Amino acid sequence: MNQQYRLLGRTSLSVSPIVFGGNVFGWTLNPSDSFAILDQFIDLGFNSIDTSNNYSHWVEGNQGGESEIILGDWFKSRKNRSQVILMTKVGGRFGYHSKPNTQGTYILQEVENSLRRLQTDYIDLYQTHYDDLVTAPEDTLRAYQQLIGEGKIRYIGVSNISPERLTESMEVARELDLPAYGSLQPEYNLYDRKTYEQEYRDLVERYQMGVVPYYALASGFLSGKYQSEHDFAASARGEGIQKRYWNARGKQIVTALTRTAKELNCSAASLALAWLMAQPDITAPIASATKPAHLEDFLSACNLKLENTTLKKLNQASVY
Repeated sequence: MNQQYRLLGRTSLSVSPIVFGGNVFGWTLNPSDSFAILDQFIDLGFNSIDTSNNYSHWVEGNQGGESEIILGDWFKSRKNRSQVILMTKVGGRFGYHSKPNTQGTYILQEVENSLRRLQTDYIDLYQTHYDDLVTAPEDTLRAYQQLIGEGKIRYIGVSNISPERLTESMEVARELDLPAYGSLQPEYNLYDRKTYEQEYRDLVERYQMGVVPYYALASGFLSGKYQSEHDFAASARGEGIQKRYWNARGKQIVTALTRTAKELNCSAASLALAWLMAQPDITAPIASATKPAHLEDFLSACNLKLENTTLKKLNQASVY
C-alpha cells in the first residue's frame, strides 16, 4: 500500500491514506487491546498516528496524557518508532488559558512532557490543538522554531483555528521567516461540510497545506449503525449523536450512504472515508478503530475508486 502514501502539504512527511485517531487509547481501548489494534494497523501498511497531550482526560480517573503513554510503551516494545509518522497536539485541557505564561513558554514546557510520555526524542508533526487568542502568532511560531532547531519536532500543524488567525499566522511566518503550519486538522466529513468548504478550503490551497480532518465518521454517525431512533438508544454515545445529526438532512445522508454502499458491496464507513479521501485537497482523514472490523473498513476505503456519479450522488445528498 506504500504507493498510496501521500505527501502532507509542503512537508516531506509521507503519510498513509488514513491516520489512526489515538483518542481511543486509555478510553475505549486498554493498553493490551491498544497494542493489538496498533500492530494490525501497521501490518496492513498504514504508518500514521495522531494523538494529543490531553487524551483521554475525559475518562473518569484519567488526568490526560494516557494516550501518549500507551503509544510510548508500544514504541518501546515494538522498537518501531522510526517506521511511524507520529502526530501529536499541544493545548486543550492542559492549555494556556489556565496558565499565566504565554503560549510560547507553554509549548516549550509541554513538548518535554509529550516526548517523555511517548518515549521518543522527536515528533514528526506537532500541532497547535487550540488557538490562543491572547498570544501573538509570532510568539507561538518562535517557540516552534526553537523546537525545530533543537530537533525535537520536524514540522508543525494547526487545528481549531479561525480563518483570520490562520491567515495571520501564515503571513507572519512568511514575513519573519518563521516556520509555517504545514497542515490543518479541521472537522470535516460528509455531514459537516459547510465550515471547511466555505471558510478554509481556499486558504488550504493558497498556503499549500496538507489536510487531516478529524471526526471523519461524524462520531460514528456515518458508520451505518444508526438507522433509527432505536439504534441511538442502544449506544452509549447515541443520545448526543442523535441530537446533533438525526434531522432531515442527516437522514438523507445516511439513506444515500447505506444504499450506495450496498450497491458497491462495501460498508457505509468505508464509503464515507472514501468520499473524504476523494476530495482533492484532503491528504488523509483521521479515524479510530477499536476492533479488527474497523481496520477492514479502512482497507476497503483505500481500495474504493469512486466514480464521478457516486461522488455526485453523495454530494447532492449532503448539500447544505
